[in-house]
Amino acid sequence: MLEACRIRPNSCLLVHSAFRRFSRAGFAVDDVLEALTDYMSAGTLLLPTMSWRYTNQKNPFFHEISTPSNTGILSEGFRQNLAERRSLHPTHSVAGIGRDLDYFLGEHHLDRTPCGARSPFKRLIDADGQILMMGIGMDCCTLLHQAEEEVAIDVYLKGESEAVEYTSTDRNNVDHKVTVRHHYLMKRNYWQYQDRLHYGGQLRSVRCGAPICNGFDARDLSALAIESLRADKFAVLGCDGDRYRMM
Repeated sequence: MLEACRIRPNSCLLVHSAFRRFSRAGFAVDDVLEALTDYMSAGTLLLPTMSWRYTNQKNPFFHEISTPSNTGILSEGFRQNLAERRSLHPTHSVAGIGRDLDYFLGEHHLDRTPCGARSPFKRLIDADGQILMMGIGMDCCTLLHQAEEEVAIDVYLKGESEAVEYTSTDRNNVDHKVTVRHHYLMKRNYWQYQDRLHYGGQLRSVRCGAPICNGFDARDLSALAIESLRADKFAVLGCDGDRYRMM
């Protein structure tokens, strides 16, 4: 699957996943994680370990080691057993193993937004990294939030007056104060970019039993999203800009 999706083993790969169909097809979490880490042993492997269900305005405390993620069993298994480092963003952290982890993860908490200039998502673009969607659709691709923040931040994120202050504690038990402007919860149409990648020949798709996996370059997706948002700042919305309460 990794070869068919043309994933470069010496690059940086961000994996989004939903594992239920993989489990039904006979795959085991530990075996899949071993395959991913072995394949990317010469590069960098990142998985999102977001924790906004656990760390939020009511509980503004995050710990690099002990705070669980709510992004699925694969990323949680990676966080617990394999990851060498996790970014200190309290709600949108990313865990990683391999090269250049300080570059990809070390300054995420210094941004005032989830997907800012020092986030793993922007640095994945800058490093010509790749994304793999395993059994999950483009609606879960966090990289698209980075384009929203870059082009139309005041449309998609709450203002400075609504920023939330957190305490993020690293693996050495050092506390870091982090202030975050959160995304508005809106109905978005991210599927349009999967279609455009496909018709542009930039999307590589393969089945692993029933689940479908899609691989693509981060720069290709970012370029499409930024172009569309510059032409129309509401381009990603599926509901005329209606805003919904942030989780």
